[in-house]
Amino acid sequence: MAVETLKLKATLKGHSGWVTAVAAPLPPVAQDAPAPPPIFLSASRDKTVIVWEVVDEAERYAFPKRSLRGHTHFVQSVCLTIDSAYALTGSWDGTLRLWDLEDGTSRQTFVGHTKDVLTVAMNPMTFKILSGSRDKSIKLWNVIGECKSSIDSPAQGAHTDWVSCIAFSPKIGEDVAVSCSWDKVVKVWDCAPIGHEGVRDPQLRYNLTGHTGYLNSVTVSPDGSLCASGGKDGVVHLFGLAEGTKLYELPAGAIVHAVVFSPTRYWLCAATEKNIIIWDLESKATVATVEPPETAEATTDKALVPYCTSLCWDSTGTILYAGYAIDNAIRVWSVEAVAGTA
Repeated sequence: MAVETLKLKATLKGHSGWVTAVAAPLPPVAQDAPAPPPIFLSASRDKTVIVWEVVDEAERYAFPKRSLRGHTHFVQSVCLTIDSAYALTGSWDGTLRLWDLEDGTSRQTFVGHTKDVLTVAMNPMTFKILSGSRDKSIKLWNVIGECKSSIDSPAQGAHTDWVSCIAFSPKIGEDVAVSCSWDKVVKVWDCAPIGHEGVRDPQLRYNLTGHTGYLNSVTVSPDGSLCASGGKDGVVHLFGLAEGTKLYELPAGAIVHAVVFSPTRYWLCAATEKNIIIWDLESKATVATVEPPETAEATTDKALVPYCTSLCWDSTGTILYAGYAIDNAIRVWSVEAVAGTA
């Protein structure tokens, strides 16, 4: 019986600093919608974002089509609009930027955070933008760079430490976001407006607790029903978003830097300081544990061994993009069927 696993397809070099984030076009909303463009993006501590053109040739999987330059410090986060025409970035320079991918220009700079911006997210249908920062706040923006709300007080349910990751639910018609922080808490936010009042402050729906260390990443399943989080304690927590209940834990065995659901399979993927782990959520079994082959005989000095910092699936769920620290590479993994044991 054939089983699915991951196989290294390509190793891409283009950055001169750690790769901090990767982003790929979102799945089409409608069945008759055009296929997403053959690109993906990588952000880096070299202060740039690279737009990669995917050609998927035997000798070359992708090439750097364009670099987005303008941030004055590390670029920590990146996401794409639903049509993949624009990219949104967040940087340690304290700003967000909206980029036109056609010509690589920065169309808008978002100024308001007082410290490093660690995470940005955009609702693909409403174009609402959320950002999180080391200033402990979450800010809500429109696409022209106007800050419409700032969640920074106990009365609003604000985080009490660095806001490390924010994600919108990908479920169509839903206006829900999740955030996580170094305060060890995952928060679920209702971002929907009331009646004809337009934009309002995101309303805290739930606090999801249980982690014992700071959090690096949070994500929502394609159907909007599940939330997964991970960080310092090396354990991935799964929560049900309908009622804000903790469902179960998956031990990762090392600090978790990123978690992401597959768009087409019932899989959850985690990037840790040791490896990349993929679980089948139905059986809770490990589908694959992968490490870069070239580090198999690497130095015993942990500080020199590359590790995965960021993950993103392509829209088909057959390609996993992984950004790495230390060697500044993007590794492209493909889902492939192999013969299983009877």
